[in-house]
Amino acid sequence: QVQLVESGGGLVQAGGSLRLSCAASGRTFSNYVMGWFRQAPGKEREFVAAITQNGYSTYYSDSVKGRFSISRDNAENTVYLQMNSLRHEDTAVYYCAAKYRGGDYYSKNNYNYWGQGTQVTVSS
Repeated sequence: QVQLVESGGGLVQAGGSLRLSCAASGRTFSNYVMGWFRQAPGKEREFVAAITQNGYSTYYSDSVKGRFSISRDNAENTVYLQMNSLRHEDTAVYYCAAKYRGGDYYSKNNYNYWGQGTQVTVSS
């Protein structure tokens, strides 16, 4: 079992930045691919970014590529999402998730554990 707790959300103006954190506890953090997803009101939960167990490879949705950056610190059991040049359409609840089985990084159904989410609101 892995417990995930997100933090760092809030209200920011368009063009601004936020850094989300996700602290993990439980089983060995470095065994898991970590991902960030988001869900806006009335929309499906969508993939944002993922990072492999050793942090060497990262993956992004087209909508955030070049603006967001995912990283992890296995010594601190934490994954981060640095969000720059924020847009109104980035407004959503952001969730971190952990995956230990196979399957692609983009599908939410491939992730085994989820945090409770943190709200990000970007004012235009």
